[in-house]
Amino acid sequence: MTYDLTALRAQVPALAAGTAHFDGPGGTQMPLPVIEAIGTALSRPLSIRGEGLPGERNAEDIVTGTRRAMADLLGADPAGIVFGRSATQLTYDFSRTLAGGWSPGDEVVVTRLDHDANIRPWVQAAERSGCTVRWADFDPATGELTADDIRAVLSERTRLVAVTAASNLIGTMPPVAEIARIVHEAGALLYVDGVHHTAHARVDLEALGADFLVCSPYKFLGPHHGVLAARPALLETLRPDKLLPSTDAVPERFELGTLPYEFLAGTRAAVDFLAGLAARASGGRRERLDSAFEAIGEHEDTLRGRLEEGLAAFGEVTVHSRAARRTPTLLLTLEGHDTADAYRFLAERGVHAPSGTFYALEASRRLGLGDTGGLRVGLAPYTGTEDVERLLEGLSAFLGRTPRTARGRGTPGAQAVPAGRCGAGE
Repeated sequence: MTYDLTALRAQVPALAAGTAHFDGPGGTQMPLPVIEAIGTALSRPLSIRGEGLPGERNAEDIVTGTRRAMADLLGADPAGIVFGRSATQLTYDFSRTLAGGWSPGDEVVVTRLDHDANIRPWVQAAERSGCTVRWADFDPATGELTADDIRAVLSERTRLVAVTAASNLIGTMPPVAEIARIVHEAGALLYVDGVHHTAHARVDLEALGADFLVCSPYKFLGPHHGVLAARPALLETLRPDKLLPSTDAVPERFELGTLPYEFLAGTRAAVDFLAGLAARASGGRRERLDSAFEAIGEHEDTLRGRLEEGLAAFGEVTVHSRAARRTPTLLLTLEGHDTADAYRFLAERGVHAPSGTFYALEASRRLGLGDTGGLRVGLAPYTGTEDVERLLEGLSAFLGRTPRTARGRGTPGAQAVPAGRCGAGE
């Protein structure tokens, strides 16, 4: 399958500045069609949605068109697509709404692997409702979170399980469909953080078995806001706090205030851009997205292999990303060096690989990295081989010597971690 990286990069004007971006997990750079769609929306008449004047029709077309685009991206029903300011805001909103049906003694499950945006809203809602919070652990030695880890903390009082589809810190992709089956057997709902997952792998709400899935378009070449997908019938059963005159229709009853029409236009353009990344792909938008994510996955896997091979040459580098299924996102620590210093050193050389916990605080602590975390290296659809080589050269310079000859590839990620290293780490 053809993947034209040169053509893709030419469509991303921010790359002209020369920075090698490994900060995709924190937010991607926008391609021109997305930027232009935002500008076009703002340059045309816009007003509150309606059917009369041009501004009303433009707003209505943007909203309905973007619901269809996100439904195609997430394998969902357009009537179950909810827009919000951010994934965090949407999760807080839904945690408060769902908690209205909880009672003291009920239980909520969160995981140590998740971003805090899929932990704290549920913990706080549970505390206010008198519910018990139960924690599902992951294996720091492998990075794996299994269905058995979830099963171990389920009970007949479990009301909701919150789990990530992919860790934004170490890339682990838990078996969400298997987890969904056991959660539903327990009579609970499953809320999935798909923010990091959606940037790298095809999402299908029904196949995953998620009751709710939240994502952020700015992680997959779009603008800053949040999107939640759920079955419309499930949304009909929920009664959020809202203004009295506002519509009670689904999904609008969950969208507080006027939507950012220009950002929604950019999101629709981002989905269309993604659908066009697989050259000569045919069919409707959902089919073209299938082909595009297959091509993106092949491209990113190839680069990840080269990156891991290069990192294996550095004895001082520990890779904390080892799960069998994972995104092309690696968390590194450097023996004898502060990763914040490495981040600054690389930045001076035009390589952006940030350091921190990236709000995955519980995961960082479980890995033995405390509140410091590590250096996160994330690949994106526009990342090229030259970017990877610049990163490896920069790390070599930071560590102060030429890397040793790379050892055998073996299991991805494991070759960079000598036996006995990082006892409490992943």
